[in-house]
Amino acid sequence: MLFAQNNVLIGILGAADREKSTSAEAIRLFKEMGIEVVMLTGDNQRTAEAIGRRLDIPRSIAGVLPEHKEAHIAELQGNGHRVAMIGDGINDAPALARADLGIAIGAGTDIAIESADAVLIRNDLLDAVSAVKLSKAVMRNIKENLFWAFFYNIICIPVAAGALYTTFGIKLSPVMGAAAMSMSSVCVCLNALRLRFFKPEALLKISEKPAESVSEDFKEEKTMEKTLKIEGMMCMHCQKHVTEALSKMDGVTEVNVDLEAKTAVVKAGRDIPQAEFKAVIEEAGYELVG
Repeated sequence: MLFAQNNVLIGILGAADREKSTSAEAIRLFKEMGIEVVMLTGDNQRTAEAIGRRLDIPRSIAGVLPEHKEAHIAELQGNGHRVAMIGDGINDAPALARADLGIAIGAGTDIAIESADAVLIRNDLLDAVSAVKLSKAVMRNIKENLFWAFFYNIICIPVAAGALYTTFGIKLSPVMGAAAMSMSSVCVCLNALRLRFFKPEALLKISEKPAESVSEDFKEEKTMEKTLKIEGMMCMHCQKHVTEALSKMDGVTEVNVDLEAKTAVVKAGRDIPQAEFKAVIEEAGYELVG
């Protein structure tokens, strides 16, 4: 943006939406799983290329209108790809509906959420990685259960029917047959219950890179971080409403609202008094309790 006074340039201001700190990690994990990442954006080509370089996205398509996003999704599908689309805005709705799997960000617009097949509660791409890993774990678990049930029944049903009786004199009483079938069901259920302990390993890794010594002069920036306990949030629309209300406060740089815990973590460049938070939250229709 250029600022002029009396036809004289007095200033230049650059403004941009920065990507989230976890986005680069999420894209790296997608690529490790063999998933090709493509960025579709309505921004200009230079902006798209800059973001692509920062996030290591090999392919960026810029200046895309809503209907063009849908066309690009259809083109990828036509080339034999199964396509998942992640978006949060009204411009993403047609593409979310067209994709094989539409994933909406929980803090996104209502129409994007309605058009998607899955909704991420948190506004974090790492949750999309977790969703993919969990779906792979579920499919693997289903195949294990099918193999076990098929293998078990192939062996036990002939034995229960007396196939070994004429040759070896081995027979299975009805009681033992019922116990054997019950054991099969128990094994399948226990194997399925292992999914309760699912945790994406990649998200638990801690970087082992040694810290580098840095001796640069810099001006320390004061950052306040506060956790607020909020009552009255019932759904993702409430989460979005609270996020928007807190984000509009003067000095607030980041807001993360957890619907399940009913908390909001607010980062700001100034010390915001509790009374100011309370006024904003109550104006939005909710109650600050801590």
